[in-house]
Amino acid sequence: MADDRDESRANFTYFTSEYAQALQAFATIEKQAATIVAFGAPEELRVFIDQFVEMADRARQLALDRDEPNFAEWFLELIQKAEAIRSAVVKS
Repeated sequence: MADDRDESRANFTYFTSEYAQALQAFATIEKQAATIVAFGAPEELRVFIDQFVEMADRARQLALDRDEPNFAEWFLELIQKAEAIRSAVVKS
């Protein structure tokens, strides 16, 4: 019983940290996207977004594997938002 609580607490701590980092990275993408494209570097932005999506998808899958559906859902939301930005960059 105590082991379950310890594991649950460790998972919460881990995913909270991972999600905070993902939020920070996504905020950077959001804030810098227009500037990066305006300076003629949309490919660099696409690469950064691709890396972000890969990282967030790994964290999402791990959350699913560890039965943390809320974190998995939150990572999925960030992935979808990043993909929307990537799609907008591809169109420009």
